[in-house]
Amino acid sequence: MDYLPPIDALALPAALALVLTWLGLRLRQRGVRTVQREVLDTVAGWPPESARVLTIDERQAYDLLRRALPGMVVLAQVPLSRFLRVPMRHSYAEWLQRVGSLSADLVVCDAGSRVLAVVDIRAAEESSRSRRRHERMARVLQAARVQVITWREGDLPSAQNVRNALAPLLAPAAEPAAEPAAKARGSRPMPLIPVPEMEEILAEGDRLAAEGDVLEPMPSGFFDDLEPAAAGAR
Repeated sequence: MDYLPPIDALALPAALALVLTWLGLRLRQRGVRTVQREVLDTVAGWPPESARVLTIDERQAYDLLRRALPGMVVLAQVPLSRFLRVPMRHSYAEWLQRVGSLSADLVVCDAGSRVLAVVDIRAAEESSRSRRRHERMARVLQAARVQVITWREGDLPSAQNVRNALAPLLAPAAEPAAEPAAKARGSRPMPLIPVPEMEEILAEGDRLAAEGDVLEPMPSGFFDDLEPAAAGAR
């Protein structure tokens, strides 16, 4: 009778051969992708087109802040890595991947460009991943002692409400510049100059943008679905 080897003795070489074949295919695919990245031209591979920096709602919020807070510096779409510093005991590249590359919609600064508050413009209806992204950014900003104010698209506050909400932050920022004038006129503070309520006026460009969103920027939540699931869980 012929000798039959055990089944395990036959299965092990077959499994090993499958694993080696799979590794070979993976390495070959990785090599092809590397060559493609080296050969592919940046402009030819991704033909760029100019787009607006702000959406219509963000432009309205920007105009509102400029009218409500004269003398303050208002910046738009500022990456967190631009105005936050973190210790280097861990990977800075990983921090950038987690949250440093996110951009604050609107940033309110004093005359010296010191950040006083961040205004986060959020959609009326947002996905769970978009909500986690906003919450993660807010948690980082609050840890840096930067006040985060959330506005909903289509439901902006009045200019007076904006001044009332930011009054505690604006008072210390205005004290150094106002001190010499205060001494000249006594201790009586200068009354606030009334700023009329902002009327919703869209320029011709905004009207055209509302009819067709070709020039509108990429929505903030567009990249949420491209983030790895693990990054969203962090």
